[in-house]
Amino acid sequence: MTFYAVIGGMAALENVFPPVPADTAVAAGAILSVGGRVTAWGVFAVTWLANVGSAAAVYAGARTVGRGFFRGRIGRRLLRREQLARLERLYARHGVWAIFLSRFVPGLRALVAPFAGVANLGWARALLPVMLASALWYGGLTFVAATTTRNLGQITHLIAAVNRGLLALTLLVVVIGIVWFVLRRRKRGGHE
Repeated sequence: MTFYAVIGGMAALENVFPPVPADTAVAAGAILSVGGRVTAWGVFAVTWLANVGSAAAVYAGARTVGRGFFRGRIGRRLLRREQLARLERLYARHGVWAIFLSRFVPGLRALVAPFAGVANLGWARALLPVMLASALWYGGLTFVAATTTRNLGQITHLIAAVNRGLLALTLLVVVIGIVWFVLRRRKRGGHE
């Protein structure tokens, strides 16, 4: 249960402090799911709910106080009035797709929800793409990490076989190169 809390906490904190390695925690949880300590579905559910919940909270906070902050003395230095207007136009035109796609980019994903709130984008247009993209990202990450761990023996054998094949190919190329070099030198030597 404690591990789920750590994963959920990191997934939630990522929307507030982007350097938090939420993806690493999710992958670690998925790896542990193979050993039976946690379940992959549990890791996914906790991650998804915590991440979407904190994105919604950040969005709501930004929608409530963000606009006022950017009208204040400090806020105007960070984001000028014309930049705020440009941001609003961007979200009005491409908001859903911009939010959806940027949720796949660690670091950037944390900025999307608050700026959607500041731009006064509606709840559905802001949070539905967050929910869908987060489900795809964390579901995919959990699946890949768990599947890779479960099949690590087969993957190791495959990599070893590929390495043996590449070594044989390299040796063949070296032998062909040496034979070519020797034959070329002999041919040149006969013409002198």
